[in-house]
Amino acid sequence: MTLLGLLLGGWLLTALAPLLARWLGHRAGWPLAAGLLGLAAMALMLGYDTTVEQSVPWIPSLDIALRLRLDGLAMLFVALVLIVGALVMIYSTAYFRGKPTVSYYTLMTAFAASMTMLVLADDLVLLFVSWEFTTLCSYLLILRSGPDAGPPAARTLLVTVAGGLCLLAAVATIVVRTGTTHLSTALADPAWSEDGTFATTVAILVAVAAMTKSAQFPFHAWLPDAMVAPAPVSAYLHAAAMVKAGIYLLLRFAEPAAHAPAWSALLITVGLVSSFIGAVFALQRTDLKALLAYSTVSHLGLLTLVIGVGTTAALTAAVVHVVAHAAFKSAGFLYVGLLEKRAGTRDIREVGGLWRSMPLASVLILVAAVAMGGIPPTLGFVSKELVLDGVLHGPGLWLAALVALSAAITVAYSGRMVVSTLPGAPTRLAPASGTWPMVVAIAIGAVAAGTFGLVAPALDPLVGRAVAATGGSGDVHLALWHGVTPALGLSLAAIAAGALLIVARRGVDRVLDRRLFPVTGVGAVEAVQRAVQVTGRRLGDLTRTDAPAAHLAVPLLLIAVLGVAGLVALTPSWEAADSTAVDVALLIVLTGGVIATVVARSRLGAVIAVGVAGFSVAVWFFTLGASDVALTQLLVEILTVVIMVLVLRHLPQQFGRRSVRRAVPAAILAIAAGVVATLGPLVFTGRAELSAVGRWFVEEGPVETGGANVVNTILVEFRALDTFGELVVLAIAALAITALVEARPRVTRPVLPSVSSLLAPAAPNAVFINVLARVLVPLMLLGSLYALLRGHNAPGGGFIAALIGAGALATRYLGAPDDREAHSGLPYLAIAGSGVVVAAVSGFIGYAERSFLTPLHADILGYHFTTSLIFDLGVYLAVFGVILGALDSLGSPEEPAAKAGDRR
Repeated sequence: MTLLGLLLGGWLLTALAPLLARWLGHRAGWPLAAGLLGLAAMALMLGYDTTVEQSVPWIPSLDIALRLRLDGLAMLFVALVLIVGALVMIYSTAYFRGKPTVSYYTLMTAFAASMTMLVLADDLVLLFVSWEFTTLCSYLLILRSGPDAGPPAARTLLVTVAGGLCLLAAVATIVVRTGTTHLSTALADPAWSEDGTFATTVAILVAVAAMTKSAQFPFHAWLPDAMVAPAPVSAYLHAAAMVKAGIYLLLRFAEPAAHAPAWSALLITVGLVSSFIGAVFALQRTDLKALLAYSTVSHLGLLTLVIGVGTTAALTAAVVHVVAHAAFKSAGFLYVGLLEKRAGTRDIREVGGLWRSMPLASVLILVAAVAMGGIPPTLGFVSKELVLDGVLHGPGLWLAALVALSAAITVAYSGRMVVSTLPGAPTRLAPASGTWPMVVAIAIGAVAAGTFGLVAPALDPLVGRAVAATGGSGDVHLALWHGVTPALGLSLAAIAAGALLIVARRGVDRVLDRRLFPVTGVGAVEAVQRAVQVTGRRLGDLTRTDAPAAHLAVPLLLIAVLGVAGLVALTPSWEAADSTAVDVALLIVLTGGVIATVVARSRLGAVIAVGVAGFSVAVWFFTLGASDVALTQLLVEILTVVIMVLVLRHLPQQFGRRSVRRAVPAAILAIAAGVVATLGPLVFTGRAELSAVGRWFVEEGPVETGGANVVNTILVEFRALDTFGELVVLAIAALAITALVEARPRVTRPVLPSVSSLLAPAAPNAVFINVLARVLVPLMLLGSLYALLRGHNAPGGGFIAALIGAGALATRYLGAPDDREAHSGLPYLAIAGSGVVVAAVSGFIGYAERSFLTPLHADILGYHFTTSLIFDLGVYLAVFGVILGALDSLGSPEEPAAKAGDRR
């Protein structure tokens, strides 16, 4: 049993979730809840009383690893994430009865796995990746909530992604300054205490990232806005899990960031403001869900504040309140979902008499509300007293008094939840049949919030280890009664003041029944969103044109300018070399092809001229001994001509005439870029026969890879990650081809009247190539497979093999009498996508030895086998799919949209 097993267990559960949801429907929540509880038990057995670490290489060259660490703080958050997640899954079995659940259960388990990975991460890169996973899962869960969920989901994504960018900047700064991605090592680096600029910069970036995720002012608006999501999503993501990710980040960085004076001042200020505005806005609301959402902002503000205080007492208060808040807030949100399901409303003005119509649920929400208000003997009372005590022994009485005032408002809105809904005339409710799992989930959260205060000392080990992990003392002694203390006095005063506000609630409602600020949080986010969009459109207008020349001018100009600047600044040596007659002849042919292309008035003539230039380059490569590159160039030229001819059918036969005013600058720019692109390689390589790096690949490559083809081993072993990125680009190109062809109807030249001629019928004139294709196509397909298998040791490989296979398709296409018969009907998008998947799978195999895309080698029956062959197969499929897509899309008959639908 290892930490890696714990993490993989969460992702395995995510993979099983859609299968279970399809098989069991809404009842899939039961096995998923059991799985989450099993993972929680595994975590407790692994690290309840000890710190466990594990590391698996990921990108060794950059010191990035799958480092996992289960200390006291991670143990606490893992337990909360998994246990509350299990309660939500149980609840969902009744809440989503008769509704689609595949995407819901998949995303919820993915979120649980992402949060688990986040709190276990002991590598800065893994921490950031996990952080972004939680952002993505949250966005998708909100987005799937209904047709009106799009804008709130987008606003949530906008705010949380901005925080993610701040975290990315913090991670980059830490890695550069400390020289490691190992989180524990980086946090213990002396740079935090020795370099004030570094400490302050990272502290502010981390604080902003956490505030966006934990909905702190001025980023608080997204959380109430996200309440469009169903109750179980709100209970888990926006009360007990996602918003706690920011609190976890603050606690994890609390000790080193405390060296920056701005850390404490920022957290205390923002936390206090968030606590007040959240409490006041909650007291304003009549929608129970909105009330609880703003209550979450308020409680998270208290947590931010005490983390900013930073003493052991304050950190202890933060840890205990994290537990208490998760218990009573999850119970509260789940109760609202039950009420909404049975009463059809969440408005406290429209429900009443719940004491009699929902007696058990009423008792449970009363307990949860009492805990939320911090009234004895609940865990909420214990945590509130600890918060007040931590503030009193930190900044002092003035801040403690303000916190007590916020606590009084908390008592007021907590009481408002029950005094407005439980007494009175009973509201007509839907039958309770089948809702018992919802009541069970509410009961567990409410009972935990209500009774943990009575057994507070039992939490000492868990809380003590969590506090110790934040830099405080692990000597923690929790109790319901600490005697008569100033903190107790402030707590009782807050309860009394809150009770008075409840009694005077009608007057309070009249005072608060208005807009308190001229600008709403949602309005501010929308304004920023509009400003970004308008700015983007205006910047885009500068280059928004369909003319290729306008887009080509920028890179050509940069090549010319930077190339000339490099030549002047570096003044490298150039060792002249003798040229052969073949070189001169090929240069003349190449130059002629380029000139013919430039002066051609016919598009078909230009294609032929480009082919002359391309074929001459291919021959030149052959004469220089670069057979791999030459074969690739030759095949690309052939297929390019075929595809360009397909495009030419939809374009005018002749180029439009260009004015001298436009032609001269274009010619100057093209000549300058061409001269620089030619001189650059000649000068910077010094015309050397072989560079030091090239010599190493030639001499050591076969030893390292077991392959004699240096070009192929560079592509699929030494630079496999670059090649993998290119495969993704190819798959996107296949999608782009489809999108462009289907986005608008194709323009076809007018069909001229048919002329009686021996050349007019297509079928008889295609006999020769059809007969030839019957022999060539199978041979070319077999040849492509042969080139794929031999590529590690001889000219070939996935790219060349795919070009040969695509050449077979092109031959078949050219032999077809019309477009309909030429259309292959093969799913080219699936083929190209499968290439990326195969390459990724081969990359993950590399984890068996070192890291992603590390090739594994073995001798099987005298044949040297390497997983690079699997990667090369991915290259083959991706390239083959793109070329097939070009042939089928550009050469297909009318109604391309219908055919594309068939292909997919």
